[in-house]
Amino acid sequence: MLKRESYLSRIRGFYNSDLIKILVGIRRCGKSVILRQIIDELKENGCDDEHIIFINFEYIEYEELRDYKKLNTFIKGKLIDNKRYYIFLDEIQKVEKFEEVINSLRASIDNTSIFITGSNSKLLSKELSTVLSGRYVLFNIYPLSYKEFTLLSKKNPLSEETFWNYVKWGGLPNRCEFSDEDNIRDYLHSVFDSIILRDVVDRLGLKDTLLFNLLLQYIVDTTGREFSAENVINYLKSEGKSISTDTLYTYLDALCKALIINKIYRYDIHGKAVLKTLNKYYMTDLGIAQIKNNNFEINKSFAIENVVYNELLKRGYDVYIGKTKNGEIDFIAIKGNIKEYYQVTYLLDSDKVIDREFNAFDAIDDNYPKYVLSLDKTDFSRDGIIHKNIIDWLLSE
Repeated sequence: MLKRESYLSRIRGFYNSDLIKILVGIRRCGKSVILRQIIDELKENGCDDEHIIFINFEYIEYEELRDYKKLNTFIKGKLIDNKRYYIFLDEIQKVEKFEEVINSLRASIDNTSIFITGSNSKLLSKELSTVLSGRYVLFNIYPLSYKEFTLLSKKNPLSEETFWNYVKWGGLPNRCEFSDEDNIRDYLHSVFDSIILRDVVDRLGLKDTLLFNLLLQYIVDTTGREFSAENVINYLKSEGKSISTDTLYTYLDALCKALIINKIYRYDIHGKAVLKTLNKYYMTDLGIAQIKNNNFEINKSFAIENVVYNELLKRGYDVYIGKTKNGEIDFIAIKGNIKEYYQVTYLLDSDKVIDREFNAFDAIDDNYPKYVLSLDKTDFSRDGIIHKNIIDWLLSE
């Protein structure tokens, strides 16, 4: 089992806090494993089994506890002394009104530390924020980083073959169990189907799943490119499907809430404001993109861009597209007082490409770090702009 230290190191300081610890991430990204690793650490530090309550709502033996009143009664029945109890509720979005249980436990009992996980952004809803009144701390859990993937799969991290394997099939941990591409594809289809059926179709009451799949295929085919509702509607019309703008955005919102795609906004570097127009979408996991890809070959430049975007999120940055007076920067990454700029390309294989990537920073007059990432092994750094090999960059943290 790969110890996901990058997440554990952030969560440890909250083990004994009365804040609700919320772990959110796409299905099968490893949230349950992280909970198990937290439990192991608690036991290593002297906590006994009687003071650990673990419920995974995907297990049929806990099905009746999806009734929030029964869940509340069950947990309170386990609390028989004044020692601290650690409560782990996995995939809690399956429990209607789960937030009522969480708030009741937090408000009425002092000796609990509660951890919950979920696979959709219901856990980020305004309703939850209102009920818990800010008494929680949120951790976004992502599929394996490239570094984690190489550790789990035991593949050579410096090999471009390993890198392209990661780009093609993504970082869902269980896919590392398979070496045959047909097996990997079948596994990813099963994950995708479970996400769509459980987190999208049922919740929205969708009747036209073909339309939904066509929309997702369009997003996959245009990942990292400027989003246009008009272009999507015209594409669907060419496929014999009509959709209203309102329905289109409902479907897109559902894909975001199921954590299949992420929306990235533009940031006006000079005006220092987030812009709500001309956004883009990136895939949470490129393996899901691969099985929904209409094209035989992936677009390497956009796929690499997606990898960098996901890695910046995993490192805890807020990420935006940078709007300048002359154009745009691929990414602005912000974390506290840290700000970094990134241009990403496949290869710097001509003077034209080199000038395009480095000159993109010309309109920025601050002194924050500026990076160009590519697969080149030659160092092209110039004028204070740092060039890095993307594999080296991915392995740097």
